[in-house]
Amino acid sequence: MILAADAGGSTCRLALERDGERIETRLGPANVTSDFDGALRTLISGLSEIAKQAGLSLDALRPYPAYLALAGVTGPEIAARVAAALPLDRAVIEEDRRAAVAGALGEETGCVAGIGTGSFLARQEGDAFATLGGYGLVLGDEASGAWLGRELLVQVLRARDGLEMRSPLTDAVLEEMGGAPGIVAFAARATPRDFGTLAPRVTGARGDAVADFLMRRGTGYIATGLNALGWGPEEPLCLIGGVAASYADWLPREMAQALQPARGSALDGALALARRMAPAAPQGSA
Repeated sequence: MILAADAGGSTCRLALERDGERIETRLGPANVTSDFDGALRTLISGLSEIAKQAGLSLDALRPYPAYLALAGVTGPEIAARVAAALPLDRAVIEEDRRAAVAGALGEETGCVAGIGTGSFLARQEGDAFATLGGYGLVLGDEASGAWLGRELLVQVLRARDGLEMRSPLTDAVLEEMGGAPGIVAFAARATPRDFGTLAPRVTGARGDAVADFLMRRGTGYIATGLNALGWGPEEPLCLIGGVAASYADWLPREMAQALQPARGSALDGALALARRMAPAAPQGSA
């Protein structure tokens, strides 16, 4: 029996796999940096639910391998805090990128570009795993939905001031948001998710000079990052996340030709990583 979790800022999914049977549950957000106590409550609630569905007590899960891919795990200290707070003796706690990559690629050598509200790039080769980016909107998250939305507003203001080119998109956004004062007021309180709501204005405006400019910038970041990770034309490349598919037509030819659909989800990847731990698990049933 193995356990897995894929927890992020919007949803938390947990699964138990036993003798070919898979039991899943889905709950609300669980980010251990932004809300440690709330994330722990969500995780324990999810573990209790899948234990109940499996006809087990929560304590019966304790000896089995568990791989938990959690948003907000920024290092070993917070991972250790999470592990100590959970009723699991064999839990591996990591940030959520490795599970997403394992789910997308299986055991293949290749790269993943995760482009949603935030962004990260990663490459796996056997047991080796390398990643870059994912530092949040203040310091990075280039090409992401939040980045596209923020950079659109930057371009709108610069166009309004006569510093950059205007386009139908910049004119429309300037009017809709109440001019420069409305944009500044929006940005003062906007979260990355708020900025991300503007991303479809960019991804859906192909042919608009400013939208195309931003898509080219985002694509340049993705291509440069993948090359820095060591991607080669013989390796598969997966685009995952809500904004990622919008870049497919913008990638350099070799990268576009290497694209393949993700094999599975981050929860599938977390289960696969837990499965690798299984040979060392205690024998017997609970």
